[in-house]
Amino acid sequence: MREIIAALQVSVDGFIEGPGGAIDWIEAWEDPFEVMPEVDMLALGGRMYPGYEEYWSAVHGDPNGILPFTGRTPTPAEVAYADFAAQTPHVVLSSTLTQARWPHTRIVSSLDAIRQLKEQPGRSIHAVGGASFVSSPINHALVDELRLVVIPIALGQGKALFQALHQRQQLHHLEVKRLAGDVVRLVYRLRR
Repeated sequence: MREIIAALQVSVDGFIEGPGGAIDWIEAWEDPFEVMPEVDMLALGGRMYPGYEEYWSAVHGDPNGILPFTGRTPTPAEVAYADFAAQTPHVVLSSTLTQARWPHTRIVSSLDAIRQLKEQPGRSIHAVGGASFVSSPINHALVDELRLVVIPIALGQGKALFQALHQRQQLHHLEVKRLAGDVVRLVYRLRR
């Protein structure tokens, strides 16, 4: 059975977006989680997917261009992730989206479809986000591992990472690693 690895960047006070959806505090969208070698499918929520598709399509289409949302050129690691994402199947959980422009993308309307994908052979599935989407499979005992990259900033308010959890979750610490710029990666196993 495949595992699901949820991986997100978060402020030190637990937010994935600042007030008004601000994400300018995240310097780059790449793979600080080191999931690319371990996964062969990416899963997202329907609210996050359109912006994700726009951003990574822009990086993949013009690796030297100015990017939407950030107004800067992509880093080499973002170009590598864009190439990976363009070739990797995506599953989007949504009750409102009916189609995606990106190839290799399938829209599903229930967590049962994600559960069925998890039961198929293959490498792990990366649950990319957003916050509601990641909480949903955690609530249904589908997430096996949680990787958080903690950015050293306190936002004070915004969209909390775990605002949609239904119950307490026990975690088992697997790893802590200091990355560049006082950023820390935490890896936990979800206890069942």
